[in-house]
Amino acid sequence: MNPTLSMAQGATDTPLIEQTLGDFFDDMAARQGDHEALVSVHEGKRYSYRELQREVDRLASALLGLGLAPGDRVGIWSHNNAPWVLMQLATAKVGIVLVNINPAYRTSELEYALNKVACKALVTMKRFKTSDYVGMLRELAPELAGAAPGALHSARLPHLRTVAWIDAAGDEGELPGLLRFSALHDSGTADDPQVGVIAKTLKATDPINIQFTSGTTGFPKGATLTHRNILNNGFFIGECMKLTPVDRLCIPVPLYHCFGMVLGNLACLTHGATIVYPNDGFDPLTVMQTVQDEKCTGLHGVPTMFIAELDHPRFKEFDFSTLRTGIMAGSPCPTEVMKRVVEQMHLREITIAYGMTETSPVSCQSSTDTPLEKRVSTVGTVQPHLEIKIVDPVDGAIVPRGSSGEFCTRGYSVMHGYWEDPEKTREAIDAEGWMHTGDLATMDVEGYVNIVGRIKDLVIRGGENIYPREIEEFLYRHPKVQDVQVVGLPDKKYGEELCAWIIAKPGQSVTADEVRDFCKGQIAHYKVPRYIEFVTEFPMTVTGKIQKFKIREAMKHQLGLDEDKTA
Repeated sequence: MNPTLSMAQGATDTPLIEQTLGDFFDDMAARQGDHEALVSVHEGKRYSYRELQREVDRLASALLGLGLAPGDRVGIWSHNNAPWVLMQLATAKVGIVLVNINPAYRTSELEYALNKVACKALVTMKRFKTSDYVGMLRELAPELAGAAPGALHSARLPHLRTVAWIDAAGDEGELPGLLRFSALHDSGTADDPQVGVIAKTLKATDPINIQFTSGTTGFPKGATLTHRNILNNGFFIGECMKLTPVDRLCIPVPLYHCFGMVLGNLACLTHGATIVYPNDGFDPLTVMQTVQDEKCTGLHGVPTMFIAELDHPRFKEFDFSTLRTGIMAGSPCPTEVMKRVVEQMHLREITIAYGMTETSPVSCQSSTDTPLEKRVSTVGTVQPHLEIKIVDPVDGAIVPRGSSGEFCTRGYSVMHGYWEDPEKTREAIDAEGWMHTGDLATMDVEGYVNIVGRIKDLVIRGGENIYPREIEEFLYRHPKVQDVQVVGLPDKKYGEELCAWIIAKPGQSVTADEVRDFCKGQIAHYKVPRYIEFVTEFPMTVTGKIQKFKIREAMKHQLGLDEDKTA
């Protein structure tokens, strides 16, 4: 392999796991049945590996009792809780495909997701804060009111037969047409021979998970992942973190996304470590309390979560001394935030991970011993058993090291495909098996990768290519700036102009002129944002990904800009 070109291959000395998720989990439970597997703090639940295995087997039996068969799709529409991980493992045990449904979805998105993949059953929260999940379901399927549980026939949701709501101790009253999750679970048996019979027919290459990728345009696509995809990715992610059974990982990131269910649940389960859920939704106070009370050794989060913890007025009250590792991912990590996390939260072995749902998700990761300057400025190196390359987005040629281009990856982690969408699958995965990510990246001489932005986020001002990430990193250094996002807006003279949305640090006030003065003489004049707005929050997905297209749309509307008008 030419060392001057942006290509790299991961190590292959540790073989890939060729078992199904169910078989691997059973082996782990046999090895360390009494070790704590799961702590769900907000539910007051604790399970050893053996107890978790028994609950999983019972639920797998119950799902078969609904008439579900391998290959059928079952949705889960919920924030973090024990039923979520029970569903993750029970469906995998009997080859049912678990469909992760974003808890932020509303009726039209839910209808699309359930019908796109023909879900036969759905497990849902009853409600969460202002979201009335059962109410939305009744809106889509008013037939629930008169249906026997498990016998729904709905005009708008024609495939859906069973809806189970996640109940808690003390929940009184029944919901017409719906099963209680507890009753569904209890309808199975932990030693149902049918579960074992089906398990023997399953292959590691069978799909077991569908996750909808939220494109900025068009309908979400159903990225379809196999046992082999996510089990191996979870394992090698845990290897990067040097996880062992003594580790206790606090997981405040959502399970419906790969960050929670693969980098969290599967990284733990493949290493015999303990999963700890601090709450159903993110709350910085309960995260800090849980880390202290449960003596967590690991903590996951997107940068906005770590910022919320670090800047919490009660931050100094908590003991973080047990922390060692974790993952910061989901969106680019500001260097200054990373330094604070290492110094103030004791996360000296925190790693950065990069990937996408379609690649199970992680392609590159730093390790616990990556030098700090590399950890804060790159997303690490290629993961084992994967290949990566950076290519010219126009002609597809591999670019020299240090030059930017589109990041592509190939190997076991690349998804099975988009559900029943061969055309979109071919657009993403080329004939040689390379997944084209749409991300712009560079690779240095040592193989470290830096993500410089999305191809579609690249700003071209007066012929100059500007990467918003570079300007964001610079503005993070301003002592009054807590968070910043930079986008391009249409401009008649220059084609595009830069716009910065800034969140000031608590108790600080900062002006646009102060920000511009800070830039003068430090960065090229064409990189100084023309428009500077001060906001209290950014539009973002539930997983903490900033939706830059919404910032662009809001500013275009506010300034009366469109692609043809002058600024």
